[in-house]
Amino acid sequence: MGKVIPGRFTAKLDGPFVVFIIGMRVNRVLALHKWVPVANAMGGMLRELYQHPELGFLGATSHVSFRQVTQIQYWRSYEHLESYARNSHNHLTAWRRFNQAVGTDGTVGIFHETYLVEAGKYECLYGNMPVWGLARAGEHVPATGTRETARRRLGGDNEPAVPTPPQ
Repeated sequence: MGKVIPGRFTAKLDGPFVVFIIGMRVNRVLALHKWVPVANAMGGMLRELYQHPELGFLGATSHVSFRQVTQIQYWRSYEHLESYARNSHNHLTAWRRFNQAVGTDGTVGIFHETYLVEAGKYECLYGNMPVWGLARAGEHVPATGTRETARRRLGGDNEPAVPTPPQ
């Protein structure tokens, strides 16, 4: 995952962006022939996205549990995300295969959520963490001064409720 960076940090990303949460849920564990191809398809798409930053993909984190794989993805704009979904050979092939092999039979569940984030309308904090999430997709910066509290990161003003430890 990366080296732990002691201290408090936040993310800086100029302009609006998109948070896209996508995943799959294995509903019938023994139906390997149905869910393994779905799980494997994401690898090819991620390789394509990381190799072609002009597609608007900023980065992702993946999370795995017993029956579910979830990715939090960051995109430059909804237009970039939609263009990829509708025009990428890798994505269209995976989508067609899913519809043909699984369709509505219930063996594998899929989901996504899309959030359009206006410039400056987000806040995040990473304490004693590797560069992660939005900070990995954007810029990893110290959570000090105007970035010290959640309210300050959102453009307001207040004092920390608990003193911030020295860096």
